[in-house]
Amino acid sequence: MFRILKNKQRGFTLIELMIVVAIIGILAAVAIPTFMDMMKNSKRSEAEVNLDAIKKGVKARLADFAGFVTADEDLTPDEACCDSGEADRKCLPDAELWNSGDPAAPSGWDEMNFNVDEKHYFQYGYNGDAAAFTALAVGDLDCDDTEVTYSLVGDYNSGNPLYTLTKPARAD
Repeated sequence: MFRILKNKQRGFTLIELMIVVAIIGILAAVAIPTFMDMMKNSKRSEAEVNLDAIKKGVKARLADFAGFVTADEDLTPDEACCDSGEADRKCLPDAELWNSGDPAAPSGWDEMNFNVDEKHYFQYGYNGDAAAFTALAVGDLDCDDTEVTYSLVGDYNSGNPLYTLTKPARAD
């Protein structure tokens, strides 16, 4: 009268497991390059943010002195961040690089009130006189000897200051 039902053990077949592995492989093939692009994007944003800080410093001085900061600042720091010896290949912050420490003879960075106080990927340079300037951000984001350069140019257009940010055509 009573039927004994056997519990069948159920599992995945080898074909089903192979299909799942193939789907995961396809997703990874699409996701990893996108992730790498996003990583480079986040690194590139550093240059844009810091060049904007230079622009703000120049604007503040422009209001007080009716001219751009007159200075010639070589790429700071001197060596590329990939050569810093750090595991993350970033440049270490060093306040002495950005500030002269002498109020009687301020550096161009002092006059713009600009410094980099966190680890960073880019070197920054500035060359300008009262009528025009060029600020640069130069970096090698993945340390493959391919540098990218962002430039911020300031000049006058009909008596008004004009600022132009130029991004690299191919961003590493």
